[in-house]
Amino acid sequence: MRLHVPTLYRKIYAAAAMCMAFMMCVPEAEAQVDAQFTQYFEVPAYYNAGAIGNTDYLRIRGGSRMQWVGIPKAPKTFLAAADMPLKLLGKRVGVGLLVQQESMGLYRNFQIGAQAAYKFKLLKGELSIGLQLGMIDEGFKGSQVVLPDDDDYHQGSDEGIPTNDVHGTSLDIGLGVFYTHRLFWAGLSVTHLNEPSITMTADGSESREYEFKAGRVLYFMAGSNIPIKNTLFEIQPSVMVKSDFTFTVAEATARVRYNKFLTAGLGYRYNDAVSLILGAEYKDFFIGYSYDYSISEISKASNGSHEIWAGYKLKLDLGEKNKHRHKNIRIM
Repeated sequence: MRLHVPTLYRKIYAAAAMCMAFMMCVPEAEAQVDAQFTQYFEVPAYYNAGAIGNTDYLRIRGGSRMQWVGIPKAPKTFLAAADMPLKLLGKRVGVGLLVQQESMGLYRNFQIGAQAAYKFKLLKGELSIGLQLGMIDEGFKGSQVVLPDDDDYHQGSDEGIPTNDVHGTSLDIGLGVFYTHRLFWAGLSVTHLNEPSITMTADGSESREYEFKAGRVLYFMAGSNIPIKNTLFEIQPSVMVKSDFTFTVAEATARVRYNKFLTAGLGYRYNDAVSLILGAEYKDFFIGYSYDYSISEISKASNGSHEIWAGYKLKLDLGEKNKHRHKNIRIM
């Protein structure tokens, strides 16, 4: 029995298969492997290792993004991140850890990174220089590839597409600077600084090798927290621009927070989507949700994208003597 799908779906699948084959078979081909998060301001350390330890809290964030809901095997991403400040030899530093897993069709991406940042005072603010060292693992389920040879969008026998499950790993390096001030914050960073080249093969096999190269991506982020005088409201604008030196994407967000409790806002990603953003904070807990409505052609096949985050923060005492007890979660 042959599965029939709408023409747009077929074009999407064909394009994805061709892109994957191209990325793995052409030695100089590059691909972006960073996930796209609408609530980038909640996990800046994912894009910039310098954004860790910039508060007096141990911060934990976990979230998931379901992109282009309605399209089978559309991208799904999970991220967990934690960071905290430390005193080392009398100097303030930050440490962090993140783990990301993403699936898109037959493609799988897994990343893990350890982060460290050195901090010093600058112009009534704090400048943080961060380094991330980690591992990137790329995989492709070639055993599930089905390419019919009797339509206009597929070639049934393409040696460039694996017919076995393949994967490979490589060292991954990121670098970033992040500045915080009472009036604003801003950061500039590069992910995949070493442009890791990953050789993908089938486990226990000496079959054909496929090359995957994660290209460098440059990020700029900035934002502010503006109290509205004589009210409990704050305005929180932010922007992010990312570029792989071939394509550039910019997005802007405007949020309003009430009484440091409820947050609502809108976002716009150039030529891609508009977003609704909601959030709530209670004591040391946080939850956030966003919905993206596509404004590109993909809206004809997708019901939009959903993203949800949850977090917890724990106040730390960085003095030599701990005079305060730390509040923590009790698991009953």
